[in-house]
Amino acid sequence: MTLTKADLVQQVYKNHPTLTKAQATASVETFLAISKNALINGEDLLLSGFGKFNVKDKKARRGRNPQTGDELTLEARRVVTFKPSGILRAKINNQ
Repeated sequence: MTLTKADLVQQVYKNHPTLTKAQATASVETFLAISKNALINGEDLLLSGFGKFNVKDKKARRGRNPQTGDELTLEARRVVTFKPSGILRAKINNQ
């Protein structure tokens, strides 16, 4: 099962009885917007106890179309990577 944005809103709403559904939605949307902006600006996003998201630059490289075998050049790009924290990794591996 996949955890969706709607699921996150529902969990925030359920775990914080003083918030309305609209406030829970706004909280999740605000957190995601801050996170996206940090990554777009090339900043790392560190969530203690969860992990670290960071942006890495990939160089241009030669590639190959697997269907036709034609060679092509893959352009330079930026990718987001995630490294889980030791705490999260331990919890995942113990279950």
